[in-house]
This record gives sequence, structure tokens and C-alpha cells, in this order.
Amino acid sequence: MNPKKFIFTLILGGVIAFAARAQHRKTALTIKADKMLAPVQPVMWGVFFEDVNMGADGGIYAELVKNRSFEFYKPLMGWTVQQKNFNEGAVLINRQEGNENNPRFLRVSASHAAKGALGIANEGFRGMGIKKEAWYSFSAMLRQPAGSDIKIHIELANEKGDIIGNAALAPTGKNWEKITARIRASVSTSKGKLNIWFEGNGVIDIDMISLFPEDTWKSRPGGLRRDMAQLLADIKPGFMRFPGGCIVEGYDLSNRFQWKKTIGPIENRKTIVNRWNMEFAHRSTPDYFQTFGLGFFEYFQLSEDIGAAPVPILNCGMACQFNTGESVPVEQLSPYIQDALDLIEFANGNASSKWGKVRADMGHPESFNLTLLGVGNENWGPQYAERLSAFQTAIKEKYPQVKLIASAGPDPDGGKFDYMNRRLREMNIDIIDEHYYREPKWFLQNVSRYDKYDRLGPKIFVGEYAAHADKTVIGELRNNWGAAVAEAAFLTGLERNADIVVMASYAPLFAHAEGWQWAPCLMWADNLRSYGSPSYYVQKLFSSNRGTHVIPVLANNLPLTGQDSLYASAVWDKNTKDVILKIVNYSPKQKDVAVSLEGVKKVLRPIAGTVLSSDSLEKTNSLDFPLAVSPQTLQATATGKKIEVNIKPYSLSILRIKVQ
Repeated sequence: MNPKKFIFTLILGGVIAFAARAQHRKTALTIKADKMLAPVQPVMWGVFFEDVNMGADGGIYAELVKNRSFEFYKPLMGWTVQQKNFNEGAVLINRQEGNENNPRFLRVSASHAAKGALGIANEGFRGMGIKKEAWYSFSAMLRQPAGSDIKIHIELANEKGDIIGNAALAPTGKNWEKITARIRASVSTSKGKLNIWFEGNGVIDIDMISLFPEDTWKSRPGGLRRDMAQLLADIKPGFMRFPGGCIVEGYDLSNRFQWKKTIGPIENRKTIVNRWNMEFAHRSTPDYFQTFGLGFFEYFQLSEDIGAAPVPILNCGMACQFNTGESVPVEQLSPYIQDALDLIEFANGNASSKWGKVRADMGHPESFNLTLLGVGNENWGPQYAERLSAFQTAIKEKYPQVKLIASAGPDPDGGKFDYMNRRLREMNIDIIDEHYYREPKWFLQNVSRYDKYDRLGPKIFVGEYAAHADKTVIGELRNNWGAAVAEAAFLTGLERNADIVVMASYAPLFAHAEGWQWAPCLMWADNLRSYGSPSYYVQKLFSSNRGTHVIPVLANNLPLTGQDSLYASAVWDKNTKDVILKIVNYSPKQKDVAVSLEGVKKVLRPIAGTVLSSDSLEKTNSLDFPLAVSPQTLQATATGKKIEVNIKPYSLSILRIKVQ
């Protein structure tokens, strides 16, 4: 053999062998399990609720009738008058004095009408979701003057018009009275409708027409959709922020969210247009209103149900600055500030206090234990700082134990953010609320965002975040795995900095597949089904593996913040005696990882491992394939105090390591 060729072959073979060894070289991680860096707050991972994307009306609020009290801008929106023989004036919208919040009602005049000749039909929210063999509760407010004799026939129909459930009522009251009926459905449909037929002779008035499934969350009459509430509860959130979001501000101040108008009897809650009704021309939703059947009492109640701390956000005297930007003069802020003080009393006051009694009369004599309150949402500038200061002075004087959350504006950087970040720190605000909707690359680049934050300054609430995929992709397809795994990498940075970042929540929460305005979203639903997106499972895995204290996980004595496309964080759970390791691999190659634990006597087997991954960054979940990207079991081997695990491409892996 040619000596030169032989030497070249040896060198080439050595290079190939070295490359092969390098390719399979394990990444060495060290967890210092006995070095507690910072406590992880019980409220660390939570959820953010806003009535956007038909998340409340038409979503988790289980009412099936749209425009039940005829208070939409177009009083018969959602309704169709049905007449066999047309009679002008047989069905009219009337308005009554003395009921400012619910003035309209429907007056029906029947002239010896036979069943099926005169009636109204409601289309629901993109149809009505009706389940086979399920029971439904119908109710309405009715009155008919002396001499009238009209019977009511109630029908549930499917998309073909076939009757799948019915009931009959014979109201007799001359004054307004609530009548009810139970209906059992014979088949399922996602595009059902409600028919109401009037049989007889005379005049009858009807209002507050309602249809609820009896199988609601906690079996509460007039309550929430069980499947959607269960998805929410399964996250095990530490807090629930409500009611938004931009609806807190409103398009203008008349459209803002006013909590006092969302409590008390349902028929006394005033319907208003939802500001997302007309926000986006390409996603116009003219039938989107807020009935406030899901009001502040129900938000507090839901928070309690799912074990989450309530985090209400209140208007600061400013409308959305991207819309009208209306502001109340500072000298006229008193009613807004009083609303904040009254809300704290409503949540925490005893039953002998004015607003505590209102809560008790609604069925909850115990305190809701409110400790966190937001003032303003995505507001910015000197005008916000001035109004916030007035709230801060009044609330801290009366309720010093309540921690205040304040907005850093709509962006994570730039002039608005820099100004608010400086001013809020000067004001010594308790918690600064930062928002970011950015492309996945931004989340990877900002994993170390909080490493250099002032440890003595205010805490941080990541109140709204979501990685937004290519804007040419719409709807559910924006919730792809590429966005979710980038979010997972970012969350390791939040967890490592739990001494500064005390709360975080993805936004928005819910979206109706046929009625959304904003995407991506954490959970999606149609009228019968619901599912969690890949981002949902990322959030759920972090929340379910919260731990109690941050501990170091190091590679070459440094935090793992993207070296070789790996990201990691670790916590200790003092309750279960588990070390919990989270590793994100944002690369198309498998990574072999060797983990050494310091500060423990030994590792107990078996090790509980979970992995969330996909072979495609474009993979999404859907109504038909809700678990396409969902947690699977992860195998890991342990020898002494060392663990070896194969980390899949583009994955979030979690190991719960029980130790002595």
C-alpha cells in the first residue's frame, strides 16, 4: 500500500471515529439537590381567563341560548320567527320601564294558533351542542294578561330539523313568573336548535329564555361546561387571573368591565357588547356580547373549585390605549378606586359588611381569600402611572396585606416598557406584569431574560405569553409543537429565576373552533368537544411538577440555557422528597444525558419519567386528534447517584427522582 495513502486512511478513520464518539457523547449534568436557591411560589404556574374567542358566552358558560333576553344591538339576533300563515305584528320586541339592565321582552299575539303555526327558534352559538340521553333544563320568564290562554311547546331539533326532545308548559301568571321544564335528548348533535311554539289565543310576553345541560361542572344549575372546566382543573393552576385582558379596559370606558354589574340575580345583569365583537375586521363577530352569566362571583367560585388563588384585574380609569384611549381625570377617579376597595370587601369581608353580605347572600359566606389584585391591563405612560399611584395609596392604606399587580405595558422591551419598568420600580409596586407575544425564536433567545434582574426590586408576573408561529397560519394550526417546545425552553428560565418570577400564565385560555378572534390559544372547543393544545400540555407539566424550591442543575458549572440546544431547570419537592428535572431539547437530534446528583444519599428506583415530543414542529392537536401531541412515559436508568436518559429531538422531558 502506498504509505501516504495508508497514513491518510488512518487519519480519515480517526476523524470518523472521533466524530462518531462526539455524536454519541453524553451531556453531563450535575444537580446540587441540597442547595436550595429560592422557594417556588404555590402560585407560580396559573391560568389567564378572558372572554375572547367565545371563551365565556358560547364557551365554558354552558348557556345554549344566544341573546336570551333580546338585549343585543339587533334584538332578534340569533332568533328566527316561524309562522305558517304570516301575520304582521304577531311577534314584537317591547321595552318596559323600570328595568334598566334588562328592558326588552318579546310579545307574542296568537289568534287561535295551532301547534307549529307560530313560534320562534334560537340557533345557539354556532349551533347548540346536545348529547344523546342527556337532560336539559329549559326556563323562561312569562306573563299573559287575563283572557289569554296560550300553551308553550318546547322542542330540541338537530341540524336536519328532526325533533330530538320536547316538553309542554301551560303558564297562567298575569305577572312575570319563571317557568321551567326538563327535556331529554334522544340523539346527539353539535348543530342543534331550540324551537318554541305558541298554541292558543291571546297575548303572552316572554323573556330570559334559557337552556342549560344539567350535567354542568359541580352539577350547578346554570353553571359551566363540565369538559372545559375539567380541562382547566387538570392543569392544577396555582392562580386564575380574570376577567382579562382587554375587556377590562373596554373599547371605551362605557364598554369596560364593571364587576358590580356582573353579580346578583342573572336577570339583573346588564348585557353589553364584547369589545372583541369588532376588534379585527378579518375575524368580525357581530353576535359576540357579554351576558355576564359568568360574572365575578362565578370567577371567584371557579378559582376556588380548581384550587387556584383568585387574581382579579380592575380598570384603572383608562380605556384600551390601542382603541379610544379614554382616561378619567385623576380628580374623578374616586368611583373607580371605590370599586377596588369594595371588591376586596366582597371577596374577603365578613357577612356583616356591606359587600361581604352580598357574597354571603349569593351562597358563599366564607371569604374567597383574595391576596392579589391587578390595577390596569396593558396600560402604559405617565397617565397610567399617575392613576395607578392613586389606587396604590388608597388600597395600601386600607388593605396593606393585598399585593398589587401593575402593568409594564403591551411589550417586553422598547420605550413603553422602559418607562413603565422604571416608574413601577420607583413606586415600589409589589408585582410587575410583563406580556409578550413573540415568535418562537424570541423565547429561545430570552431564556436568560431574568438572570440579571434586580433581586431587591419588585417581583415579576408573566401575565400573558405565547409563542406565535408564522402569521400566515391561522386558527388551531398556530398551536403547533414548534411554538410549544420553544415556550417550554423559556419556562425553564422562569423556573430558574423563581426568586424574581413568582407567577406566569399563557394567554388566551379558550377558543371556539368556529368563533375565535385571536390565536394561538391554550384550549380549543366546539359545541360538544374540547382539547388541550401542545402548549396546554407544556403548561400542565410545569404546573403538575411545581416543586417547592429551585435547585441548581449545571453543565460545566453553568446553567443549561441553550448550549447544544439544551435547556434545563430543577426543583426540590419537600412534600414528596422528589428532585424534579426538566430538560428541553430544541434540536432535531437525540441527546444522551448523564445526570449526577450531589447532596443525596441515594436515588430510589423506579424513576418516574414523562416526555412531550413530536416528530414534526408543525404537529398540532385537534378535535379529531386531541392527543396527537401529549405526554408519554419516559424511560431512565439509575446507577447509584447517577441517571442516564435519552432526550428525544424537539422534546420536553421531566424526571421525578425520589431520593434519600
